Amino acid sequence: MEELHTLVARALAEDLGSEGVDPAADVTTAATVAAQLRAEALISQKQAGVIYGLQAARTAFLLLDPDAAVQELVAEGVWREEGGPVMSVRALARSLLTAERTALNFLGHLSGVATMAARAAHAVQGTGATVLDTRKTTPGMRALEKQAVAAGGAGNHRMGLHDAILIKENHIAAAGGIAAAVARARAAAPQLAETLQVEVSDADEIEQALAAGAPRLLLDNMDEAQLRAAVAQVGGRAQLEASGGVTLQTLRARAQTGVQWVSMGALTHSAPALDVSMSLQLWP
Repeated sequence: MEELHTLVARALAEDLGSEGVDPAADVTTAATVAAQLRAEALISQKQAGVIYGLQAARTAFLLLDPDAAVQELVAEGVWREEGGPVMSVRALARSLLTAERTALNFLGHLSGVATMAARAAHAVQGTGATVLDTRKTTPGMRALEKQAVAAGGAGNHRMGLHDAILIKENHIAAAGGIAAAVARARAAAPQLAETLQVEVSDADEIEQALAAGAPRLLLDNMDEAQLRAAVAQVGGRAQLEASGGVTLQTLRARAQTGVQWVSMGALTHSAPALDVSMSLQLWP
């Protein structure tokens, strides 16, 4: 909660051009709207998708008016084909107008991520595979974006470099080979050994990783035919994740090859914002 407060406050300060949250720095609103005027704002979803980010939007309004009355009008993580009302806020009109863009930026972006995740989760239904996010996230917003992915129905990969071992090609080169890299990683972090993962790109690297005892392989940039061949080669000796350039259009075909996971950086780095807007009505 404190981290979210700090993040939203930083976003407001960025918009206001100040070190702190100073509503008076909104020169347009300060010049045109009476200080004590109160109003009700209605945020609406304008297209099909999944809402996520209500707490971030709420925080933006409360930082500018601690007495704001916020009402959530939709549950997060629910697909809505027609859109509709999302949130109503009663507060000082100046605060509503000053917080508007920050609140909508968070809400639109995070809802876009949740919507992309929902589409991806739907695409792999019935395949036996799970679609995962990656670390290709907006700096400073990883926790929120991964929460949005989960709200949309997709899965979370590791949070960061601290909570799982993923040995990639540059680690392998630096360590002197797959066997050496796996041995060092297992010795250095035995508590993470059960989920240790090695990135492989061909049949020879698959055999090296299996010989080293890697329980999970990342099949990097393989097409469907190569993925099927890899699944057959491994024969259940390790769990498999397909990765690299996955789109909503190619996702299902990758998932149908027999892998357990398909990771998709686009869930976070390329999710289009969901269209949300705010309208204002004066309140006596």
